[in-house]
Amino acid sequence: MTGTVDPITLAVVRGALETAQREMTVTLEKTGRSSVFNLAHDYSNALFDHHPEMILQGQDIPIHLGSLIPAMKAVAEFFGDDIHDGDVIYHNDPAHAGSHIIDCCMYKPVFYQGELVFWTVCKGHLTDIGGPVPAGYNPDAKEIYAEGLRIPPVKLWDKGRRRDDVVNLLLTNMRARRDQEGDLNAQYGACRVGERNLVALLDKYGVETVRACIEELKAMADRHMRSLIAAVPDGVYTGTAVLEDAGHGFGDMEITATVEIAGDACHIAIESPPQIPYFINSYAGNSMSGVYLGLMMFAQLPPPYNEGLYRCVSVDLGAHGTLCNAKEPAPHANCTTTPMETLTDAVRLAFEKAAPERVSASWGHASGINIAGRDPRTGEEYVTMVLASIISGAGATQHMDGWHACGPLCCFGALSSGDVELLEYSYPIVIHRYGLMEDSGGAGLHRGGSGTVWEVEPLGHEMTVVAFGEGRRIATQGAAGARNALEEPKLGRILIDRHGRTEEHRKNLITTVQPGERVANRNPGGGGYGDPMARPVAQVVADVRDGLVSVAAARAEYGVVLDAATLAVDTAATEALRASAAAA
Repeated sequence: MTGTVDPITLAVVRGALETAQREMTVTLEKTGRSSVFNLAHDYSNALFDHHPEMILQGQDIPIHLGSLIPAMKAVAEFFGDDIHDGDVIYHNDPAHAGSHIIDCCMYKPVFYQGELVFWTVCKGHLTDIGGPVPAGYNPDAKEIYAEGLRIPPVKLWDKGRRRDDVVNLLLTNMRARRDQEGDLNAQYGACRVGERNLVALLDKYGVETVRACIEELKAMADRHMRSLIAAVPDGVYTGTAVLEDAGHGFGDMEITATVEIAGDACHIAIESPPQIPYFINSYAGNSMSGVYLGLMMFAQLPPPYNEGLYRCVSVDLGAHGTLCNAKEPAPHANCTTTPMETLTDAVRLAFEKAAPERVSASWGHASGINIAGRDPRTGEEYVTMVLASIISGAGATQHMDGWHACGPLCCFGALSSGDVELLEYSYPIVIHRYGLMEDSGGAGLHRGGSGTVWEVEPLGHEMTVVAFGEGRRIATQGAAGARNALEEPKLGRILIDRHGRTEEHRKNLITTVQPGERVANRNPGGGGYGDPMARPVAQVVADVRDGLVSVAAARAEYGVVLDAATLAVDTAATEALRASAAAA
């Protein structure tokens, strides 16, 4: 404590701030129009003070939250003194520290007695952002102008007056206008709800006391991070992760993170190849999220989570014009998953070299599909990012198996797949399968979480399918001696059934599916932890009974020999097989 505020008041103010943020989240969930908002929860909320520094982030999407810190500063700097009570600002442009243009962010300054005290901020993934490809992911784009509508900081409300001309300009450039307008209104409602709660807090405690509490909360986060860094041996540590070629023809690429620890501070330097004419370049704001997520996966610190966490952390994203520090007009729409997840792995691996006792396996990377078409029931165009299709497995740790259906890495468990019935009600589709995939979790003493398969058929219309992501050729990274004997079941892929003829795709693509045809997206699982031959036999048998591991994989990956009919363990054969593996 600093002595400027008592601990009871600090706890109450902290709770009020957390409640304000949570009510913003509930508002989005209950009022969002698209399935991306009301089912998948692909949005994030945060509170900033007048500096502006983040004072509270929600338990939301990691790829959103880190980028909000530089984006909020860029927006405030853009308008300077031209910020007034009743203003609402909108923004998605990566050149102004946005993540990618499909994530549109709303900023509302909160004034109290004529003074700017807070900002309420809400970022959400819109189902469409215009451009030539529905849902914004265009693997054929060679520059950002071929991806969709860029929105530099612009006022949608000016001193309390809604700018209908600007709102109409934005919505006119987006497909499925009704969904986009509904989601925009939901964002506005969330920001207003946050504002209402913050003003009530100021009415009760006053600006001076609330600010003192906020400064203490930021200092508390700073102390947590500095204490962790100080416990890590001083030195320079590097981690490298491979980004697979997902159809762009430039080959596999490496991203390297170098972490320098000095006392209670650290510096993170990123090295990545030159940017390419393909939609996986990451601008600076988005890359900061990747760096921060890698750090937080290692740190595993308790709350509060605010900008104070990063006071002792400096970041160099490398030369401007590289994959992780792109410059205009680099295409980028896929960047929140690829290369962000590879960047996150590189940072995490570097920190884990400094403290091997904190090592954990990676989560499955994103490999999903978007769908679009014209609804024959209404004649209206629909478009959506199918968040259920990217749900992969979590990585195992030194203490436990990875969670099933919890990834991908970029979202870290914050996404919801939503009810199958509600998706079928919202769109002219039928979902034939949604479940866990056998043998998809990485093998290890602790098994990686299983990935999922999501299979859909259009009803009465031609449906456009856009595939994006990775993890279709390189399996998720394990840790501490984990290894996979069977790689194929752990890789993502797209399977299209065209009236009995099956196509398999490992690359990002745009295609169409007709009624009676099906497209299935198979996701990678999480990485395993430790030697799979040390996994207790009883746990392997349980996995086989649960359909998570096949009889063949039990033998090949875990050295457990089972009778295929009864699942009885052949103890002698199992002991011999494991002994042979240990001697190899």
